[in-house]
Amino acid sequence: MENYKILVINPGSTSTKISVFHNNTEVHREDILHNHEELKKYENVIEQEEFRYDSITSSLEKGGHNLLDFSIVMSRGGMLRPMAAGIYEINEIMLEDFRNAIGGEHGSNVGAFIANKIKVEKGIPAYIVDPITVDEMTPVARVSGFKGIERKSLSHALNIRRVAFLCADKLNKNLNELNFIIAHLGGGISIAAMKQGKLIDVENANSLGAFSPERCGGLPFSEVIDLLDSGEYSSKELKRKLLTEGGIYSYLHTKDIREVEERIKSGDEKARLILDAFIYQLSKGIGEMATVLKGNVDKIIITGGIAYSNYVFEGLNENTSFISSVERFPGEAEMLGLAESAMRLLEKREIAKEYGEVVESV
Repeated sequence: MENYKILVINPGSTSTKISVFHNNTEVHREDILHNHEELKKYENVIEQEEFRYDSITSSLEKGGHNLLDFSIVMSRGGMLRPMAAGIYEINEIMLEDFRNAIGGEHGSNVGAFIANKIKVEKGIPAYIVDPITVDEMTPVARVSGFKGIERKSLSHALNIRRVAFLCADKLNKNLNELNFIIAHLGGGISIAAMKQGKLIDVENANSLGAFSPERCGGLPFSEVIDLLDSGEYSSKELKRKLLTEGGIYSYLHTKDIREVEERIKSGDEKARLILDAFIYQLSKGIGEMATVLKGNVDKIIITGGIAYSNYVFEGLNENTSFISSVERFPGEAEMLGLAESAMRLLEKREIAKEYGEVVESV
């Protein structure tokens, strides 16, 4: 087997994760944390390209890695037009859609620009995999209740699909035989109903469902309109605040669940209330997805960084185990998932798709 060197890039709202793989073996990893105040200097996430690129090259240099030695660069995908799952070569149409925030602002949007910069400057092929906008929703799931606005499929598709495969392997079954409810809990939240390998419905904390450490989740729309009419914020300012300074942060001024738990241990009842409300809303979202699958649920899967929290996991297990057994895959398998995608591409077991196909709207 040929030895390939793979660079994996996974930008989030407040961090940039990078890994170096030799084939499927990870040899270097760093979670580069970005100061919240530093990021606030940029008007949008695309403007963070140089800042994040420099942090990546610095990390690689310290680890003794030269960009010219890589066979391929793989980035997590961002918020694009609705599209099928798979591997996509970065093209100018994709970059322009990111510039225009066609699907909305998200930390992962900048990943394609960083990977493309390496492609242009170093001549290394660059791709994204399973973007946030992977769309396999059923037509009925798209209907919002107001013509002209439809529910969108936005999720942590890359990690969700990866842990689904892991759980299927653990159950010794094919993914297309199983139904899962998968809750990805991180800076953003995704709760998905997966039927026989397809993400037929999802809720995300950008606009619906449970709030997250930094995002507001679903809010009463009339109060949001009143807030906008008050003149305190422009529409752009309000959207940014709801997506980056909402959720737990808006109540407790921290996005770190570990800090919230420490406050609870110290007797902070407000912290307990907010974290309990977080668990409460997550549990409701899982219950909703159980109805989508008509109660035929083989496993509830809890994943993402917050899945490390025993407080959160035990609360979710207590509230939802009547639906199905609950299992956690803490952290995220996105880095390995990206590397495995690279290997399928390099070994010609999968062909990259061209960005541009759009799922029909209602």
